[in-house]
Amino acid sequence: MKNKIGILIESDYYEDEIFYYRFRFKEAGYEVHFLSRLWGNDGITFTGHEYRAPLYCNESFEYLSDVDLDEYAAVIVPAGIVADRLRYTENVNALPPACAFMQRLFARKDIVKGVICHGLWLLSPVSELVKGRKMTVHNNLLGDARNYGVDYVDADVMVDDDLISARTGGHCYLLASEMLKVLLRRKKEDELGKLYF
Repeated sequence: MKNKIGILIESDYYEDEIFYYRFRFKEAGYEVHFLSRLWGNDGITFTGHEYRAPLYCNESFEYLSDVDLDEYAAVIVPAGIVADRLRYTENVNALPPACAFMQRLFARKDIVKGVICHGLWLLSPVSELVKGRKMTVHNNLLGDARNYGVDYVDADVMVDDDLISARTGGHCYLLASEMLKVLLRRKKEDELGKLYF
C-alpha cells in the first residue's frame, strides 16, 4: 500500500515548509518519512536555515529497495539548501547518491515527484530527467531550468503528470494541495480498476 511520502532532508532546510508537510500529509492519512544520506551513521540531526531548528533523520534513501519504494506515493525535493548539500559527491567521476536516487524515482511513474524552489539544483547532474517537462522554478533558477531543457511555466505551481513543481518554499501549501489531489485521483482510479478486473 502506498501510504508514505518521502521528503529529502539536509541542513539549511526551510523550516516553515518542512513543518507544514509534516502535519499536512499526516492529516491526509500519509506517513511522512525524512530521507537523507547518513554517511554510515544511525541518524543525523540536521538544522534549519532560518531558526536553526533541529530535525533528526534516521532513514537513508541509499538503502531503499524497489520493494521499499513500492510503499511511497510521493517524494519531495524541498526548498532551502537541501538539494545543494545532497548533490555532493566525493567521487567526481560518479553521480551523487541523491542524483542516482532521482534516476530511480523518475523511472517510476507510480511515484509522484515534487520539486520546489531550489530543489531543482539536485537535478543538475541528471538534467535529462526534466528535459521537456513542464515546470515552474524559483526566479533565481530560471537560467538553470532553461539549461536543463525544462519547459518553463510562469506559475506558482505546475502539475505535469507525475511531476509537481512550485516556485518558492512559501508555495509549499500549493505543492502539497496539488500533490494530494493527484494522489487522490490515482487512488480512485486504482479502486475503479480493481472493480473491473
